[in-house]
Amino acid sequence: MFDNQSILITGGTGSFGQKYTKTILERYKPKRLIILSRDELKQYEMQQIYNAPCMRYFLGDVRDADRMMQAFKDVDYVIHAAAIKQVPAAEYNPMECIKTNIHGAENVIKAAIANKVKKVIALSTDKAANPINLYGATKLASDKLFVAGNNIVGEGETRFAAVRYGNVVGSRGSVVPFFKSIIASGADSLPITHPDMTRFWITLQDGVDFVLKNFSRMKGGEIFVPKIPSVRISDLARAYGPNLKHEIIGIRPGEKLHEIMCPADDSHHTLEFKDHFVITPSIAFFGIENDYSENLLGEKGVLVHQGFEYNSGNNPNFLSEVQIKSLDRD
Repeated sequence: MFDNQSILITGGTGSFGQKYTKTILERYKPKRLIILSRDELKQYEMQQIYNAPCMRYFLGDVRDADRMMQAFKDVDYVIHAAAIKQVPAAEYNPMECIKTNIHGAENVIKAAIANKVKKVIALSTDKAANPINLYGATKLASDKLFVAGNNIVGEGETRFAAVRYGNVVGSRGSVVPFFKSIIASGADSLPITHPDMTRFWITLQDGVDFVLKNFSRMKGGEIFVPKIPSVRISDLARAYGPNLKHEIIGIRPGEKLHEIMCPADDSHHTLEFKDHFVITPSIAFFGIENDYSENLLGEKGVLVHQGFEYNSGNNPNFLSEVQIKSLDRD
């Protein structure tokens, strides 16, 4: 699908972008693979690792509509990974978060339509489901924009979808490297927000593979949600610091006890497939097929029962301490 095609990743110097780049270069022969981000140092560092002849590094910010129009020229596929993701940073800098996560999404959509990009997948987050913090609220707005993009395009052929998943093992700013740094410093305890807290858990490679496959699955307008395991934060702490005490520090502002990926309020729009869920659009598109019960790979889904909610606390699949450590391989 991606052989001899031009692919662009916004926020491409991040953890996801680098793993996606590695995977594309190993499995396909793209015409161009464009890394678009606003940090010249991260681009320089990434160039030392990934410098294939097809690689292009563009400095730019998704807030800049003109730059997006220029960068998307002759691009076939876009992965929109650029975002302000840190919950406290978003709370303290709300307008900056809105400019990047909402206005940036609008700029990506407009540039994709104007340049006749074939397909766009935006990365979402479990925090976009029933959001209680600004980051989640902006990503919910972004999801709605990308879904509606399939209607905004009119008679054009550009299609938009989103992928929503949970915490990525070992990604920058996540709890695993935080625990590791505390343990390395010789601490005798690990801070735990709440002993019953749970989170969805996915490896970076599994996240990349899920996005790749959804380019083949998507019709346009879907929010794809993988079926992935959950972890208890207390189990996570024991996995990395089996002999350390737990210091309960309380749930921080903007945090939930359990994260949600498929809200109960969306159950009448949610289809269950073998290894994933699809939240279908709440609006009908004109001139576009609105039946999502079978995707473009021929996989068939069924409507979940009324009131169904997929959250990290009611997930039937929890990782043991041994399994938690075994997944830390990215």
